[in-house]
Amino acid sequence: MTFWDHLEALRWMILRCLIALAVFLAAGFFFMPYLFDHVVMAPCRDDFFLYRSIAALASHTSVVPEFLNKPFHVEVINIKLSSQLFMHFTLSFWLAFLCTFPYLVYEVWKFICPALYSNEKRGVRAAFLFGTVMFFVGCAVGYAIVFPMTLRFLYTYQLSPDISNQLALDSYMDNFLMLIFMMGIVFELPLVSMLLSRLGILYRSFFSKYRRHAIVAIMILSAVITPSTDPFTLMVVFVPIYILWELSAFLVRAKKK
Repeated sequence: MTFWDHLEALRWMILRCLIALAVFLAAGFFFMPYLFDHVVMAPCRDDFFLYRSIAALASHTSVVPEFLNKPFHVEVINIKLSSQLFMHFTLSFWLAFLCTFPYLVYEVWKFICPALYSNEKRGVRAAFLFGTVMFFVGCAVGYAIVFPMTLRFLYTYQLSPDISNQLALDSYMDNFLMLIFMMGIVFELPLVSMLLSRLGILYRSFFSKYRRHAIVAIMILSAVITPSTDPFTLMVVFVPIYILWELSAFLVRAKKK
């Protein structure tokens, strides 16, 4: 292919990606009011599945912290005139991006595939598939565990009983999107480790040598993500991230070839 042929292929790849995003953006905009009430705002209510599970656990053990046993309802308010309209478009875009992410990766893969050797194609295909799955798993953990626990602790925390909490829509959505996508990125740790291992930079001895340091670092990261002082909430975040560390150690090469 000539240089202009490559540009033509790139143009059609970008055009197909934009069409896919536009289709899902329109669908997301149409269904967003329902999804916002039943998915995005679900952690604000006491009937969220995580809260029900914790309540059932609290009836059998005393390790559940006190703030998780209290009735819970978040009052979200809007203080800017155009926030709800812009939030509708923003959430529709992120939903479209999530739904089309595997297809976008496939389009990029199809564009660069002719430049790769057969062994490189096998490795890249597996890496794309594994990375996509781990990203969605991380987002699911962020939505189902990390964000609800953070929201419940911070919203029920009281410096003074004279202060009543009301949560602004922008603040709620900023934390919602940040924590979910941050967990999606964190869950890419095994993929990054595997790629570094293939490049000859990272080996299993690194994980054995720095395991104690990693435990301390993950503990600090978990404390930052969930600023709660009770060990139950801390371990809810610590355990998945530590499992990622051990999975990364399993996927890298044992020693230099």
